[in-house]
Amino acid sequence: MNAPSSPVPPGQRAARIRAIACVTGSAGFFALSAAAVKALEGAIPLSEVVFFRNALALPPLLLLAHWTAGGGLKSALRTRHPWRHLERLLGGLLGMYGSFYGYAHLPLAAVTALNFTMPLFLTALSVLILRERVGWRRLAVVVVGFLGVLMMLQPGGSGTMDLGAVAGVLLAALGWAYAMISIRRMGEAGEAGITIVLWFAIGAAVVAGVAALPVWIWPTPLQWALLAVVGLVSVVAQLLMTAAYRAEDTTLVAPFEYSAILWTTALGVMLWGEVPDGWDLAGFLVLVGAGLAIWRQEISKAR
Repeated sequence: MNAPSSPVPPGQRAARIRAIACVTGSAGFFALSAAAVKALEGAIPLSEVVFFRNALALPPLLLLAHWTAGGGLKSALRTRHPWRHLERLLGGLLGMYGSFYGYAHLPLAAVTALNFTMPLFLTALSVLILRERVGWRRLAVVVVGFLGVLMMLQPGGSGTMDLGAVAGVLLAALGWAYAMISIRRMGEAGEAGITIVLWFAIGAAVVAGVAALPVWIWPTPLQWALLAVVGLVSVVAQLLMTAAYRAEDTTLVAPFEYSAILWTTALGVMLWGEVPDGWDLAGFLVLVGAGLAIWRQEISKAR
């Protein structure tokens, strides 16, 4: 017989509840940021939106680095891995451009669900870049996950999604996966988390700012407000996510990231009347299930 599990101490239980609240709150704030991008309705050039997303996030990030880094801001910016940061920048920019384009042309919940293909791409890149061995179970999960994408698109049926936008979001998921590979490598080399976040925000603001100059449009007061939401709310979301993963084990908090599909579905229904149909919901469930299956396999492999 299995020994009975020991009760969780009240202090640890409270810490777990706080971590779960942080990660679900982070998913909600990311959904709000996505809704603000969608509300811009493509009136502001994509590079300009990406610029403001990162430029507005820089002041609070710089203050945080100054307060929390051991040697202050100078220490937080010191790095021995410039090429890894460049890789992370390229992957992150692809992810941001593709996702923001998707928000402007697809239902919010659909973009969120398609972004859940990131663990599937991460599996493929782990084989190609990190030379990790992947068993048939994980390969089967990857195939099932992409079948979920096909269920949402309904090829040959009544699917009405913008295929160009879908391709953009899938490229975004590939970019996020590549960024995750770069972050993992830097983490294994001892690079601090605040250093990784800061250099990405700086690099993305510079690259997007230069790209935005030829097509610059001065925002209206409402658009300024929406851009501020995109930048500042994303910082809050990142801080909540960081707090969650620092307070508790990944095995506990990671599944709650999928609450993002609930937040974006609710916002899409309330603000734009985007009610998912049966095929959309089925595709959502398959993609979420595939992501959770890969997460479970990672935990089993770690054990």
